[in-house]
Parts: sequence; structure tokens; C-alpha cells
Amino acid sequence: MNGVTENTWSLYVDGSCLGNQNVDAETPAAWAVVIVVGDNGLGRGSGELHEEFAGHVITDELQDDYIGAQIGSNNTAELSGFAAALRWLLIEGGDEPAIIRADSQYAGNLACGAWKAKANRELVAHVQSLWDTASELRPLSWEHVRAH
Repeated sequence: MNGVTENTWSLYVDGSCLGNQNVDAETPAAWAVVIVVGDNGLGRGSGELHEEFAGHVITDELQDDYIGAQIGSNNTAELSGFAAALRWLLIEGGDEPAIIRADSQYAGNLACGAWKAKANRELVAHVQSLWDTASELRPLSWEHVRAH
């Protein structure tokens, strides 16, 4: 996406897992999304905080919020955060341009379809579907940022 305007949504996404070793469906993992409008991406506090929200990775197929994560891990947390950011864009983001900023190249490149999933395929397919729909409505890109 070329240039950031004062109306561009910047959605900062992060995910984490306690320990992130020997992970399974019971391993706690969580994600967070911070939405800023008018952020230039330079990390100097430009833009205005619009909204922030967080949640846990859902691995129970019987729960309403299940989106395909079979384990709790850093990767499923990052992907779940991308899904939450994309859902927000679809429900509340209008048609303004958007940049999702994340420290996970894994999640960003899978979300936009640049990489092919070798694991977490159901979750990745869900995130890619959200990306495809959101990108039909607005200019959409993702940007790798240093760990935050």
C-alpha cells in the first residue's frame, strides 16, 4: 500500500504463549490488537488510539469463537490476533485503508497468502478468507515491525 493517510487504520497485532514448548490444546495462549488512526508507523506516538481488545486462543471446536486453532502457541496466538483485527475491519472499519503491523513474519505472510501453510492449516485458511474479504473492501497490507 502506498503512503499512509490521516484516515488509514493501523492495527497492531501481537500474540504470545506461556513457555511455547511442548504445546497442546491446553496450553494457554493469547493475542491483543491495538487500533490507531493516522499513525505514520515510525513508532513515535503519532496517530490517535481508537480501540484495543484482546482474547485467548480458542482450541475447543465446540466453542462459538473457535476459528481453527488446535493448539495454543505463539503462532496460533499471532494468527488469532490477525483474525480478530480482520474481523474488526470487516465489522467496524468501513472502507478506509488499513495496515496490520505485527512482529510475526509467519502470521503476516500466511495471512496475506504470500506463504503456504505447513501447519495450522484450518486456522490459516480462516485468516486468509478474512484477509481476502477485507482486501476487497479497502487497500490492505501488512508490515513487519520489531517485537513489541
